[in-house]
Amino acid sequence: MSDQTYLEWPFFDEPHRQLQIELEAWASANVTEHHGSDLDTACRELVAKFGAAGWLRYVVGGTAYGGCHDVIDTRAVCLLRETLGRHSGLADFAFGMQGLGSGAITLHGTDAQKRDYLPRVASGRAIAAFALSEPGSGSDVAAMACSARQDGDEYVIDGEKTWISNGGIADFYVVFARTGEAAGSRGLSAFIVDADRPGLEIAERIDVIAPHPLARLRFRECRVPKSCLLGVPGQGFKVAMQTLDIFRTSVAAAALGFARRALDEALKRATTRDMFGQKLADFQITQAKLAQMATAVDTSALLTYRAAWLRDQGQTITGAAAMAKMTSTETAQQVIDAAVQMWGGCGVVSDHPVERLYREIRSLRIYEGATEVQQLIIARQTLSAYERQQEH
Repeated sequence: MSDQTYLEWPFFDEPHRQLQIELEAWASANVTEHHGSDLDTACRELVAKFGAAGWLRYVVGGTAYGGCHDVIDTRAVCLLRETLGRHSGLADFAFGMQGLGSGAITLHGTDAQKRDYLPRVASGRAIAAFALSEPGSGSDVAAMACSARQDGDEYVIDGEKTWISNGGIADFYVVFARTGEAAGSRGLSAFIVDADRPGLEIAERIDVIAPHPLARLRFRECRVPKSCLLGVPGQGFKVAMQTLDIFRTSVAAAALGFARRALDEALKRATTRDMFGQKLADFQITQAKLAQMATAVDTSALLTYRAAWLRDQGQTITGAAAMAKMTSTETAQQVIDAAVQMWGGCGVVSDHPVERLYREIRSLRIYEGATEVQQLIIARQTLSAYERQQEH
């Protein structure tokens, strides 16, 4: 069991502490690692479980639409992803994608859109997906080529999306496309596209090192009514970034959960492994590594929950979220690698807990903004703050 004393930090209120206690008990009884080949079924079952238990209510904003609160509680979402991440990478994925896939509807949807989609997300009856990346534009959103042209009371979408989480199993996709109101990122719009909409097809299922449902989507004259437009035409970039500001912080929390599990596994190994007449933990070199791992975990936790707390206070957290995401994912990679090394040959055996973590963490350093993109965001935010100071 990981150290829980961080819950006493002032970032949290009593409901957060109670939430973590209840979730930990539930996850211990209901969440196991996925070992089978039917990945799609496993994800659907997890989403249904989360919905039935009420956990998905935390990723939906608006009590009238099935949400737990009128505004998404970022700290609660982060606690949920951290705890689920300690138990199962796939469980964290299934939970997190429900939030990312529906977050734009929570933030910018009309009342009708919210009533149609959010209660189904919160109950686990509908699987959501977020379709932003393309073969030629990942981090560079302004290079998006997928287009949507208005034709009477409809928009016609053409193009491709790739690396789409929940691709192939989602019931609906929040899709970003170029509508041409202005150049670059200022000419994008967002749409809700049901998975069975004519003209939308799954062009390819993508296998990655940590099995998650991913796909490439193809849109060919895919017609959607104007009522599927999310927010204002030309404001799609804003919709995407505001959604990512919430859930980028939760990616940091997932990485933190992976790191905590790796540290637990390392401590288990170090205190039970006999070597040269003593325990592995008795060697100073082991103690130094454990000290680095524990410090990295707390550093990540502080940055993650600082960003979550700031957003819950109504502040803009673009820079804070980038710091949390960058630090948590990068240090989790280091902590997990150290745990694998401590387990020796056992650590690279397929399906060992640290071997699974080693595969799970790698993608988190890329998706929802690669580490290098986070560095650019942090630098620009820092320079902007300095320039504002100089003006005064």
